[in-house]
This record gives sequence, C-alpha cells and structure tokens, in this order.
Amino acid sequence: MALSLTILGCHSATPRTFAYPTSQFLSINNEHFLIDCGEGTQVQLRKHKVKFSKISRIFISHLHGDHYFGLIGLISTFSLYQRQTELHIYGPKGLKEITKLQLKLGKSFLSYEIIFHELTSKKSEVIFENNKVSVATIPLKHRVYTNGFIFKEKIGERKLNISAISQINDIKNCDYQNLKNGKDFTKDNGDIIKNTALTFKTKPPKSYAFCSDTCYKPNIVPIIKEVNLLYHESTFLEDKSDLAKKTLHSTAKEAAKIANDAQVEKLILGHFSSRYTDETLFLKEAITVFEKTILAKEGLCIEL
Repeated sequence: MALSLTILGCHSATPRTFAYPTSQFLSINNEHFLIDCGEGTQVQLRKHKVKFSKISRIFISHLHGDHYFGLIGLISTFSLYQRQTELHIYGPKGLKEITKLQLKLGKSFLSYEIIFHELTSKKSEVIFENNKVSVATIPLKHRVYTNGFIFKEKIGERKLNISAISQINDIKNCDYQNLKNGKDFTKDNGDIIKNTALTFKTKPPKSYAFCSDTCYKPNIVPIIKEVNLLYHESTFLEDKSDLAKKTLHSTAKEAAKIANDAQVEKLILGHFSSRYTDETLFLKEAITVFEKTILAKEGLCIEL
C-alpha cells in the first residue's frame, strides 16, 4: 500500500479506559512516521502490532500534554531495546529542552542519537524531504503554537512496458532506468520513440493532511487542497460552538466545511470531547456538509 494510517488515539485531553489521546502511525511510500504521542501510545503500538523499530521520525503538533506526554516513555523504551539508528523529532521550540531535562533528572543515557527539529515559523514550510516523500507544516491557531502536517508521496518511476520494449532491438538493459525516469528513447538511426509508447504511468501519488487542535481556520484550505485523506479535530458539536471559539477548537461542522472547501477525498473526525457520550452525533453533523466523512476510533486502519 502506498499509504496506511493507523489511529492509536483520537480523544481529547482526559484518557479513559476505552479511549486514548492523540497519536497516529503513518506509513507512506515505505517511510514510517509517528504523529503526536499522547499518553498510552506505547500500549497502543503494541496492541496494534506496530514495530517500534519502524518509526524513523516523530512529528509533535503542539505542547499540550495530550499530544506529547507519551514521548519520553517511548524514547526510553527505544533505548531499552538498544536502538542504534538515530531518531528525528519535529515539534515546537521547547520540546528539546523538556525532553533533555527529563532525561537529565532521571540520569538516563540513550543508546542512540536524537536529532531535534524545533519549529517556530507561522508559515507553511517543508520540514522533511527525500526521494520518497515530503512533509510540510500546516500553521494552525490554538492556545499555544501549533502545526498540522501534510505528507505527500513523491511521484514514482514509470513502469516498463516490456512487450513494447522487446520489439525495439536498440533498447538495452542499461537504457531501462532512463525510460523509468520518463525519458524518450533515441534509436541508432536517430528516430525518437516517445516514452509513453514504452512505459506505463505510475499510480498518482497519495497525500495525507493531519490537522491537530485548532479553531476554524479556512486559510489552510490552499495548503491541503485535494488531499486524499484529511484528519481534522472536531472537539465539539455546534451546540458548544461558543466554547469551541473560547478554547480555540473546532466543531464537526466546521471540520466538514474545511474538507468540503478543500475538495478532499475523505475526512476523518477526531479529538472528541468527553462531554459527549454518543460520538455518532459528530458524524451526523458533519455529513450534512461533507458526505465522505468517517469517525476516528482506536485501531482504525485506513489504506490507500
């Protein structure tokens, strides 16, 4: 699968026996990321059979406890397992200081190196990129400095049309990579064969946008335009819209408006307030604006 998302936790600040605060595991084009790390993340990783060693980068949206209080425990467990590969952590300025202090006062020594990437910009910026995927911030508005993240798969190599290639004697094995890269082929006599006649298009790249705690912020729409999958917080229903504005959170209807305006393929609602005992009300409210909406739940796995 090009993209696989596992919801480890999707509820607001107070952990309960059946609900965990925010954390997600994302695999995209064979890169493996942890997004937020609320309390209990390690338990959920074990429960849903995610190998700790797969996680190469962790993205923390903001410094409210329900989004990062599980981080120091996970960092320590990595060391107990004698992790050797470096770990990259992206999050607001201050996260490095907090983590280093916890390790220092606990006289803890890690078996691997942590590389912190502290974020301060209030504009969208690319914070990680390789030949497989890019990750950029989505500036949000909450009570503390907060970012969402957009993950985009890179366009892959074209697939060889072996049947067509076998009919051209001039093409050798050493030419295959150029064809995969999209280049036309020039025969020995100077004739040019279009790449499209010798290869198949690759599948369209997948994308995922994670919008953590935020008030209704329509100016993020251009950043997340037409993503395949959008997670957007929906702490409240419209009956608590005044409280949403006061606490700088969103309602289910507001999240649906963002999804509708951005023309995304699918919306996932999460970060539900414990005030509500019937979470289907969030879905009922959202689908009046954006039909392709689902509710997050612990253990939910979405594959594209």
